[in-house]
Amino acid sequence: MRVSISEVFTSIEGEGIYLGTKTLFIRFAGCPLRCFYCDTPYALSIGNGTYYSIDEAKTIIARKVERGTFKANFTGGEPLLQHEAVRELARYVRDELLLKTYLESSCYDASRFLHVLPYIDICKIEFKLKDSNAIDDKHYTRLLENEMLCLRHAIASRKVTYIKVVLSSLSKREEVEELARMIFEGDASKAIDGFVLQPVNGVNEPTLEHMLAMYDAVHQYYPNVRIIPQMHKVMGIP
Repeated sequence: MRVSISEVFTSIEGEGIYLGTKTLFIRFAGCPLRCFYCDTPYALSIGNGTYYSIDEAKTIIARKVERGTFKANFTGGEPLLQHEAVRELARYVRDELLLKTYLESSCYDASRFLHVLPYIDICKIEFKLKDSNAIDDKHYTRLLENEMLCLRHAIASRKVTYIKVVLSSLSKREEVEELARMIFEGDASKAIDGFVLQPVNGVNEPTLEHMLAMYDAVHQYYPNVRIIPQMHKVMGIP
């Protein structure tokens, strides 16, 4: 087995509920989606990464781990595109390097997600809105179904689980409200550890009024919703 990796580095977590933690980032190359706001276009093609054997990748990861690191973030690109490699490396990081493992994924494939889940401690389930242009309209419903399945798998496995939704000026309140309703019908709110609305940076940035409307759309179903920008961009770090 070989794995295409774009980069491995230590930085400060700039997103989500673990904002500010010292994190080892393992960025996998390749992504089947094409979000207009993608901030790592260099990792979209699997061919743009460097190919390693699993043992070589383990050696690189071990060398990059710094003292006091809180977690290892498996990101991309889209890590589920190389799910077999993610499973092996996550097992190694968790069981041998004794770090918490964190999966940052668009959750486009629930079967691949389920394959890596046993070795993941923290799941960020990202729901793509239609305005993201991640996928064409014909296949959007299928993407949403997979995201919902991944959320259910993570909750059933008692993982630390939180939701992220990227907002732009093109995002529709009605869509966000319906998404929140779908997610939180039943007792899901008791099992979810956070709901983050992340405004895009640059093209189609939402106004404060727009962000507050989206906040209200979620808040009626889940009061612990938060609006958090990508703080690593504010700090000027990778």
